Amino acid sequence: MTETLVVLCTCPNPPEAERLAGGLVENGFAACVNILPEIRSIYRWRGELHNDSETLMIIKSTREAYERLEAWIREHHVYDVPEVLAVPVQAGSQAYMEWVRNETIGTGREG
Repeated sequence: MTETLVVLCTCPNPPEAERLAGGLVENGFAACVNILPEIRSIYRWRGELHNDSETLMIIKSTREAYERLEAWIREHHVYDVPEVLAVPVQAGSQAYMEWVRNETIGTGREG
């Protein structure tokens, strides 16, 4: 297992995802964020079934930066309870994972 994480976070629309992604990268909590502009989410919220179009952010970060990343998302996200799920990277391109580490606060990038 590596120190690299892939973090998933849904947003209500692409502009909101772009705003959050820019903040995550600018602040050094993530090295890169991919935005998938339309996914379908079916879920129960406060006792009601929802079927919504959402935007998915795929965030590349590190274990060391995760706590700050999650706190920043919770503070800046429009959802009361934003989805923030970190998945550990088992293996990957060593050069790419080194780049993620170098671009992320707390592991290589100072900021």
